[in-house]
Amino acid sequence: MRKIFLISLIFILALTFTAQADEIKIGACIYRFNDAFMLRFRNAMTDEAAKLGAKIELSDGRDDQNVQNEQIDAFINDGVNVLIINPVDRMASQPIIDKAKGKNIPVVFINREPAPEMLNSYEKAFYVGAKAEESGTEAGELIAEYFKKNPEADKNHDGKIQFVLLKGQNGHQDMILRSKYSVEAIKNAGFEPVELASAIANWDKLQAMQIMNAFTMAIGPENIEAVIANNDEMALGAIEALKNNDYNKGDKNFYIPVVGVDANASALEAMDKGEMLGTVLNDADNQGIAAVRLANALAANGDIKAIGYEITENKYIWIPYQKVTRGEKK
Repeated sequence: MRKIFLISLIFILALTFTAQADEIKIGACIYRFNDAFMLRFRNAMTDEAAKLGAKIELSDGRDDQNVQNEQIDAFINDGVNVLIINPVDRMASQPIIDKAKGKNIPVVFINREPAPEMLNSYEKAFYVGAKAEESGTEAGELIAEYFKKNPEADKNHDGKIQFVLLKGQNGHQDMILRSKYSVEAIKNAGFEPVELASAIANWDKLQAMQIMNAFTMAIGPENIEAVIANNDEMALGAIEALKNNDYNKGDKNFYIPVVGVDANASALEAMDKGEMLGTVLNDADNQGIAAVRLANALAANGDIKAIGYEITENKYIWIPYQKVTRGEKK
């Protein structure tokens, strides 16, 4: 009996050890935790890792590339099987790839796209995200569609759209492309866009509110016909500044259309209140799920083509954007 018990105990311990040995360990570095969009992204990753039976640990880079570099080193030293990286500085991606390649660790970049030559320098480097030019185009289309439906929005009746632009982080590809393509979409819709002012607000609501307050003082809210923001947090900051000037509080005669990107909960609420015109869904849920599925498959030497998301150029998973207007819930 004792012999049978010992054999059973050894068998159970062997199974336990095997399960632990086979558990995928994912080290995920986020550029900054207190970012509303990346919060949704993190939650999606955590939930998907739990479904797959993988262990995921997330670190807050606190918007400091040096801090994030130390966190990546710690993950590598801790023996993670795969890295998911949301770099603070996308131009710092090459040293991260070199470190991962040196240890034969797959790396999946998210949200901030490394240059193609960087990804191509390592066969186990990938990117999951959304094409920023799509979000810019759709944001601009929301403005153009509003002006077509509401001719009175052209306050001075000159056939032009006088707008202010709130930009994300300096040098960030999303900032560059969203800014460029939103203006191009207005032009392609038959309007002449006229930029009254623009400024970097670093994706931040408070900074955007302060900048928009300065814009209203310098330009006058009565002369601003539209506000384009690279994300919802900055759009919401702009709305707070407009409300301080008694705009966007329910009176049609004192309303300026504001658009953002992300479709976060606060933006949807502002749209329901009639304070915000619209936004563009940046699908954090599907991006987070895709990143974890890809990372898990890479770490397990599984079939990455069977994760439920198309991989283009053997390097990219692109999640489409979607326009959201008042009354729609995402």
